[in-house]
Amino acid sequence: MKSILIATKNKGKLHEYELLLSPYHYLVKSLFDFPELPEIEETEDSFEKNALLKAKSLYQITHLPVIADDSGLMVDALNGEPGVHSKRYSPEGTDEANNQLLVQNLKDKPNTTAKFVAVIAYYINEDEHYLFRGEAKGFIVLTPKGSNGFGYDPYFFDPVIQKTFAELTHEEKNLVSHRAKAFHQMIHFLEGYDETRRL
Repeated sequence: MKSILIATKNKGKLHEYELLLSPYHYLVKSLFDFPELPEIEETEDSFEKNALLKAKSLYQITHLPVIADDSGLMVDALNGEPGVHSKRYSPEGTDEANNQLLVQNLKDKPNTTAKFVAVIAYYINEDEHYLFRGEAKGFIVLTPKGSNGFGYDPYFFDPVIQKTFAELTHEEKNLVSHRAKAFHQMIHFLEGYDETRRL
């Protein structure tokens, strides 16, 4: 059984990956298994570059194939902000402070359309690495709804399902979220990946 490293210390995200990868017989490892690994700073200007940066950096240290992702919220009226700075949008960098700043910046804007973006980098080796991008479109509500999820979820309203992401169950969110869409692109890739080359 071949090992693969998931570049996360988020137990919920790790569990999602374990479930998705279970049919492919990988021994899934995470950053919990490598406490000595350094924190990889997301210094690039796009989700794709940040995901690839993390995956490549960890591959070069561990020599294991790596899955890393980067995600964030892009608001049209704010010229795509907070974008790659979604986790550090406010000076405090907390969910509460980030959301307060988002609402403050949007309170006089008539248009609050937005999208969540997630990009997964699958770094097999120096010669083989792949990117998968998922998007979820909606708009920002200025009054939060729901108690599930994290980050901007209570403020992100999906017009198709008529709920914020924080009003969704874990199972419901995994059907419509940006990360789920990127996940399923990666799974589709794995299903078509040549068995003789699969790790």
